Amino acid sequence: MAKHKNLSIFIPHLGCPNQCSFCDQRSISGAQTAPSASEVAKICDEFLPKENGADYEIAFFGGSFTAIDRGYMMQLLETAHGFVCQGRAAGIRISTRPDCIDEEILGILKQYGVTSIELGAQSMQDDVLKLNLRGHTEEDVNRASKLIKKYGFSLGLQMMTGLYGQKDYMRYAVDTAGKFVALQPDTVRIYPTVTLKNTMLENVFLSGEYTPPTLDETVDICAQLMEIFDEAGIKIIKMGLHADTGLEDKIVAGPYHPAFRELCLARQKLLKIKQQLTNTDKKSITIKVNPKQLSQWKGQKNTNIQQLAQLGYAAQIVADSSVEADEFTID
Repeated sequence: MAKHKNLSIFIPHLGCPNQCSFCDQRSISGAQTAPSASEVAKICDEFLPKENGADYEIAFFGGSFTAIDRGYMMQLLETAHGFVCQGRAAGIRISTRPDCIDEEILGILKQYGVTSIELGAQSMQDDVLKLNLRGHTEEDVNRASKLIKKYGFSLGLQMMTGLYGQKDYMRYAVDTAGKFVALQPDTVRIYPTVTLKNTMLENVFLSGEYTPPTLDETVDICAQLMEIFDEAGIKIIKMGLHADTGLEDKIVAGPYHPAFRELCLARQKLLKIKQQLTNTDKKSITIKVNPKQLSQWKGQKNTNIQQLAQLGYAAQIVADSSVEADEFTID
């Protein structure tokens, strides 16, 4: 099966009615100005295949797409839809706010070939949403998600871990994930909160009101979220912030790591091993895994082997081509 590809076009911060506590959209997107319709056409013409673009979606990210100036939105949709009609892309993906979805806008999006809609939900707790100046509620997420599915779009939900105001970072993350699962999205994205310069979050961090979770705590949280979404059959299409040029220079605090997903995959593997070890009395063990995933099972710099040693296990993790991906055996 061919890998799905997004041609990502950033519309930085346009359409957002407020500035969320954590948001410095220009730093995240790496873009300073919104592209014109002609610039979008040039990007699409350059990067999309000349024919048979069934694996591609043109993706408008960065701002709240359905809240931008209506005329500008229509220009972008018309431009992108032209490439869909030519067969150079299968559809259009957008991201927007939950409170910027209604039946009228969904009708327009359907008409212009939009196939996937991602909602920046971030949290499913109203107190946390309010503290972080999100400007929408949990009910807005529920309502918008159900409408999107009713109209036949692919639904994506985005969440953040470690937000200001979460009294128990693990509990709040698991609660949000459970509420996501109930909405049955096709995909999710998981973003650990990082504190950027010139944001409200920087102010509450510097004042001592906000202490972000450590990288290790965040990896634990996200490994648990991976288990929840995997069990529900929901695809995780992104974990962690993309390492755009200059982003690291703007980070004040928080669990940023350029290989964040790999850390979480390794921690998820460790969780599976520890669960299985409850069924054995052996202290010297050999764990056989699929060769393509050997580094994940060992963990970055053999951290999983070290963790097992701290639990009293002398563990070897070895490759065995007879073991299926994501499976393992313990001898």
